Amino acid sequence: MGTNTFDIIKSSGEKDKFSLDKLRASLNRIGADKQTVNQIIDKVRDELYQGISTKEIYNRAYALLKKEKSYLASKYKLKKAIYELGPTGFPFERFIGSILKYSGYETEVDKTLQGQCVTHEIDVIANKNGETSVIECKFHSEEGLNCNVKIPLYINSRYNDVKAFWNANPRNGSKLTNGWVVTNTRFTEDALQYGKCVNLYLLSWDYPKNDGLKDRIDRLGLYPITVSTLLTNREKQFLLSRDVVLCRELIGDAFYLDHLGISEIRKTKIINEIKMLCNH
Repeated sequence: MGTNTFDIIKSSGEKDKFSLDKLRASLNRIGADKQTVNQIIDKVRDELYQGISTKEIYNRAYALLKKEKSYLASKYKLKKAIYELGPTGFPFERFIGSILKYSGYETEVDKTLQGQCVTHEIDVIANKNGETSVIECKFHSEEGLNCNVKIPLYINSRYNDVKAFWNANPRNGSKLTNGWVVTNTRFTEDALQYGKCVNLYLLSWDYPKNDGLKDRIDRLGLYPITVSTLLTNREKQFLLSRDVVLCRELIGDAFYLDHLGISEIRKTKIINEIKMLCNH
């Protein structure tokens, strides 16, 4: 076994190989500078032991980042922060609506649309260039719960029902052209194959390649409020209950932080962290 590869224990109890190159790649992805990356790799390497779990390795890297540069630690915990939008799916729906809004769409969240047969509750409606998309969000609050083929099958039938009624109505100023399924986890191979076959757009944590949810969030700087390393869980839940889902919503409008009774010194630290996060 090379010095760069170690046995780890997966959640299933099976042994796997963990490469420090994977850790390096994840640190590079969030924009950590070379010196910071090398320091963390060196410290983690010194603490590795046979049978260590991947989770422990990444938790250690996160703790080191938090100590060095908190905004990088925020980016590093993005996947976990998305899970923390739960337990209900509504903050995730608002989050997806915000990502599309900043991508040039006009959006509405949580609307009821008439179908040809029945009415449907739609998570997000997005309009751009005279074309409308209906988007269904499948939120999972824990890892490992991937979307199987039943999800796009079900959503495609709903989309076709809404589409038939929408496009037959001349009062609608746009054509309904796309159905989407968005999840914070992953799709099974069957789900992806079905989505391609019926032309349903699927968006997951890392699909499509280089344009998945994590890529869009990083590219647009649209981080959920739950990534903050400086806000407490209680404060995050308060903000989510007031429909503050994006970190950038606090820049230039610290009203909610004032409402929480956060001190001026701490408020300045929180806003500075958010500015660095959203601008990198």
